[in-house]
Amino acid sequence: MELRGRNALVTGAGQRVGRAIAYGLIRRGVNVAIHYHRSERGAKATMMEGEVAGVRVAMLKADLGDAGAAEELPARAAQALGGPLDIAVLSAAVMERRPLEDVTPADWDRVIDLNLRGTFFAAKGAAAAMGARGGAIVALADLSSFRPWRHYPVHTVSKAGVVALTQQLAKALAPRVRVNAVAPGAVLLPEGWGEDEKAKLVASTPLGRLGTPDDVVRAVLFLVESDYVTGTTVVVDGGRLLR
Repeated sequence: MELRGRNALVTGAGQRVGRAIAYGLIRRGVNVAIHYHRSERGAKATMMEGEVAGVRVAMLKADLGDAGAAEELPARAAQALGGPLDIAVLSAAVMERRPLEDVTPADWDRVIDLNLRGTFFAAKGAAAAMGARGGAIVALADLSSFRPWRHYPVHTVSKAGVVALTQQLAKALAPRVRVNAVAPGAVLLPEGWGEDEKAKLVASTPLGRLGTPDDVVRAVLFLVESDYVTGTTVVVDGGRLLR
């Protein structure tokens, strides 16, 4: 897929990795609908980046924990950008540390509704908004999809579900729409983590360093551009899965 001039939706584009992905697409000449829920300031900064680059940009607010809002968002993005959607990068998620014994039904619903159900319905809406020409969907999983994190049980289940969902959607939507995922490792530390936690991560990473959001961006761009790849999850973790 030639990227320049295409229309993309990036969910969770107001902060962290989602914002970096939106920047990466903008730098390649892609028109981007910037989704946010609470991170309005970051979304505005992303939008300004697009305006400076000379591409079409739009800010769209939605709570993707609401399945209806998630499914409607891609059509809103296509309308705002003035044409069918070509790319959807579904990165909006919440990551909550909650040991198993402390998890409540409300905790479960909050995380699953956004991370997994919201991804499903946003992907469903994106496939419809892509029209006959089709396009590419990239979902964001993470390393917990393959190696459970002890104190993040609900998050781990939600992200493992994203990997299964990627395979299911790739089958269901082929050949018109390709669906892949990226599973980052330690590219941005959770809020509140200090130097001790960082040092432990570096020590347990075969490549001897933490990643960066740009490492994830490059993987996303590869999956968007590679027309013969679908149903795949690319792990971007410096080798930590090998431990």
